[in-house]
Amino acid sequence: MRPRARPLSFADFELRAQGVALEATMQALADFLDAHEELVTLVHADLVRGLRRPRTGRDGLSAPQVLRAFVLQRVKAWDLRELRERIADGYTLRIFTTFDAQPVPKHDAFNRAFHRLAPDTVRALNDAVVQAAVTLRLEDGAKLRVDTTVVETDIHFPTDSTLLWDAVRVLTRLVKRLGEHVPSALSGFADRTRRARRRMQEISRLTPAQRPRRQTRKYRDLLGVTAGVVATARAAVATARAAPPRDPLVAALVTGLCGEIERFGGLADRVIAQTRRRVLEGEPVPVHEKLFSIFEPHTDLLQRGKVKNPVEFGHKVFLAESRHGLITDYRVLDGNPGDAGHVPPSLTQHQATFGRVPALYAADRGFYTPANVEAVTAAGVGTECVPQRGGKKTEARTAYEKSRAFKQGQRFRAGIEGRISVLLRGRGMRRCLLEGRERFEVFVGAAVLANNLLRIADLMRQRAARRRRAA
Repeated sequence: MRPRARPLSFADFELRAQGVALEATMQALADFLDAHEELVTLVHADLVRGLRRPRTGRDGLSAPQVLRAFVLQRVKAWDLRELRERIADGYTLRIFTTFDAQPVPKHDAFNRAFHRLAPDTVRALNDAVVQAAVTLRLEDGAKLRVDTTVVETDIHFPTDSTLLWDAVRVLTRLVKRLGEHVPSALSGFADRTRRARRRMQEISRLTPAQRPRRQTRKYRDLLGVTAGVVATARAAVATARAAPPRDPLVAALVTGLCGEIERFGGLADRVIAQTRRRVLEGEPVPVHEKLFSIFEPHTDLLQRGKVKNPVEFGHKVFLAESRHGLITDYRVLDGNPGDAGHVPPSLTQHQATFGRVPALYAADRGFYTPANVEAVTAAGVGTECVPQRGGKKTEARTAYEKSRAFKQGQRFRAGIEGRISVLLRGRGMRRCLLEGRERFEVFVGAAVLANNLLRIADLMRQRAARRRRAA
């Protein structure tokens, strides 16, 4: 993880002499990264965080390599294995990631390096990129359009029976791994996965007509199995902690397994409680109290009135886009808050970024409230373009929404739908395969960073072409 760059080899010079060069967009992107060393500094600070002697030991991935590979992965929407294979097989990608003729490490080395990047660092990278665009006069912040979308977490469709089955199989697997190091921990622990799986499958196969008569008995059996597995798993943890292994490495491994068993045991308790309330007691469980996955417990249930996807599982993400396609602000939200609450913070963030409020503020009707309209107007926005939602419109409001400026603003607003499509499909932001809320924010920030860097590279190429034509 040393920041110094390795010298080029004779093979590198020979290949470049033969005319091997980057594609125009990637070259513009590489030139932009070369001109802004502060981005590399931010990444390097995360790579050496917590290391006592970062300048000693074997060489790892350098900060420029990590930053460029991190951007490249989201630009191409590749997984880590494909990222490593593409870099190793393509010399132009070796040039872009600064590996050149050096050996490319395995995919797990990229995973360890990316995992050290914190959400605050990725946000700081995005802020620095937007500020660089302002300095280069590629963006002036004259227009702003906002919207929200949903990024899914990597979970299966949650039902009480499948969540109980997940708890049984995971706890059983962890306890068996614990028994490999502490055999006494398996005393009194029985493998109940076969019975739990059968009950889960029987419940999932019930027809709507059969459920009122049969599901309660099957759920009682599945709940009893799950509660028994949780109790015996905790007893195994107590046994392992009472007689820890003498080998320090094995003891550390046992401590980690005990912590995992306790964590999943607590999540299993929540699943058992919500299942008892819903199935056995007939009590409706509020959405904010439900657990939708024991692997991604931070997942929210989102209902946005979409015909194709009435229910989605993940997190709502707020996006603010400038006139030239830069995402100037993004936020991963908790729960399913209304869109109307994001108008004042988005104006504040825009003013902090550009030093001015936008001349045009465009959003869909979900962002409308009379207070928001007043806030946008009071802030000095020239054209407020948020259609009224519900209620009877006054004659003045009706005339305003039929005006040419308002209709042009709504056409501008529609562009953020295309930007969201690019992020979801082109940058791979539709479904987050990373684990945990913190990595979820890094995933979203990486997609935004890749989008902003590509837009800046494209704007720089367009500016250079205009200057060549003018000359």
